Amino acid sequence: MTLLYTEVEEELRAAVRALLADKCSPSALLDRASRTTESGTPYDAELWKALARDIGVAGLLIPEELGGTASREGGASAREAAVVLEELGRAVAPVPYLSSAVLATQALLTAAGQNARGDVAVELLGRLAAGEATAALAVSFAASPYAPPAPWHRDGAVLGEDGTVTGTVTGVIGAEAADVLLVPVRLAQSEKQGTGLCAVEASPAAGEAVRVTPATSLDLTRPVATVSFDSAAARVVATRDGMEAPWVGEALARSAGLLASEQLGVAEWCLTTTVAYVKERRQFARPVGSFQAVKHRLADLWLEVVGARAAARNAAARLAEAPAAGPLGDDAAVAVAVAQAHCGAVAVHAAEECVQLHGGIGMTWEHPAHLYLKRAKADQIALGTPGDHREALAGPADLPAPA
Repeated sequence: MTLLYTEVEEELRAAVRALLADKCSPSALLDRASRTTESGTPYDAELWKALARDIGVAGLLIPEELGGTASREGGASAREAAVVLEELGRAVAPVPYLSSAVLATQALLTAAGQNARGDVAVELLGRLAAGEATAALAVSFAASPYAPPAPWHRDGAVLGEDGTVTGTVTGVIGAEAADVLLVPVRLAQSEKQGTGLCAVEASPAAGEAVRVTPATSLDLTRPVATVSFDSAAARVVATRDGMEAPWVGEALARSAGLLASEQLGVAEWCLTTTVAYVKERRQFARPVGSFQAVKHRLADLWLEVVGARAAARNAAARLAEAPAAGPLGDDAAVAVAVAQAHCGAVAVHAAEECVQLHGGIGMTWEHPAHLYLKRAKADQIALGTPGDHREALAGPADLPAPA
């Protein structure tokens, strides 16, 4: 296993970066962010279409036999998905890649591998891989993979005997852009406790049966919403006896590992942009970057970013070696926990230094630094906090908590 980027990964990076430079420049990003509250369209549909269909990033985690490009024999894998997330993090691009091509896709892959009704999952995966549809997993973005939300919670969604879904889910990302909502449910018609995963079409034809209500979000480029279902028509993707919902826990765990790459991208942009700025900004007849105090702060930050890159790449490589569905092995689980425990704090620190070392302009909404700080803070508490991941490491690392 190597953590270095392959030639194919670098080519993919170049293609994604070129597209983002053309369609998602800082000025365009600031303009869209300022209009989000008025227009109600936080996501860039044209940019997402170009990424999903033209470059094909939507199918990087989906096996070739299901319409995607993933393969254990020279095809795409979590490593390529991580490269895409790095570039999307560098641009804080307002596209539903994480929610659709990672979270929702992982939930469907798990469901397809564990249930006899996998035909629905296979059909949906084909649509997602082709860029014909966008999906969102109706689970709070703040949910921890170590304590995934249980459908048996009183506020969870219920699959009724008539095949419709009723319930409310808060803190969902990507719901505004989703054509299909994947809803973890409890089975009302089951003689014994059971859980399931349902697909609900979020088309205008659904009417009042499916309501997506935007919520106040710290991250203007990745808003969250409350999704309500009122006897919404649904297709059953998978069911299972008992209270466990593996399609949720496994999707959260794998997505947490890949989220570290997005955090790496945020940190790299902040470091690169800040270094370039302090080289140009002059004070006391010399560049600000020539002062020793500034040099030391940026040198320390560079070391943190290098460590974050190693952790994020290790998580991506371990996920690439793991089967497409099923519980993660110990090595992959540890890699994911290490990456999330480290990368979240590094991204936040890099964004804070970016704002501060830019001086007055960094404190204004005319500079994109605030968008990176908000993305970094939102990512830090998403899919488990750093504390959650450190606690999960205690067992494998044989470091029990104090008595």
